[in-house]
Amino acid sequence: MTALTPSPVGTELLDDPLADPSAVQLSLRNIARANRWFGGQAAVRSGLTSLLPFPGSTVTLLDVGTGSGDIPAMARHWAERHGLVLRPLGLERHIAAAHLAASTGLPMIQGCGGSLPLADNSVDVVIVSQVAHHLDRKSFITLVNECVRVARHGVVLADLRRSWLAARIWRPVGWLLRFDEYTIVDGITSLRRGYTVSELKALLEASGVSTRVSLVRGVRLVAAWRVNS
Repeated sequence: MTALTPSPVGTELLDDPLADPSAVQLSLRNIARANRWFGGQAAVRSGLTSLLPFPGSTVTLLDVGTGSGDIPAMARHWAERHGLVLRPLGLERHIAAAHLAASTGLPMIQGCGGSLPLADNSVDVVIVSQVAHHLDRKSFITLVNECVRVARHGVVLADLRRSWLAARIWRPVGWLLRFDEYTIVDGITSLRRGYTVSELKALLEASGVSTRVSLVRGVRLVAAWRVNS
């Protein structure tokens, strides 16, 4: 297994696969709320839409670092609206996160994005949402290469745009929404770890991927590309 190395910018609860399970699950529930309200889900939907049409009426999907499983749940509803049947699978290295996602009915496997425990071209679409900013440059490239390896049709990578303004207002927003302290502090770190459009595009090109990077709702970035075409 290829171990992934965290970003050198700060530390977050989810960087540690042995972090306190109750803290991880509480934070992931709040992250799911943030994804719904502040563009995380919208960014993934944008990426999925750009990959249309899909071959056939049934789509298999792997969500790498699925957290609470909110992104596959959203993707299932998206697929229904487009006349597709989605068969999702989540992957997590955090045992607590895997248990939380599995409790929603999402099929789960435990593993690491540095060495996905799946065969080449084994799923139609791979999603990586809000994971890349946790990694250093080398690990980013490793993760993207693994996603491309297992995808038959395409990959969607969604993440954060670095924003000092958003980082400054995140704490009062988190207080207002009654997020836990980890979600508030780590949200600030995540926004510091984020990318500019050009930085994310350059990292993807270093990974062998040439694609457009789009800005969604101010601080969300998304890139989607087809593979094996």
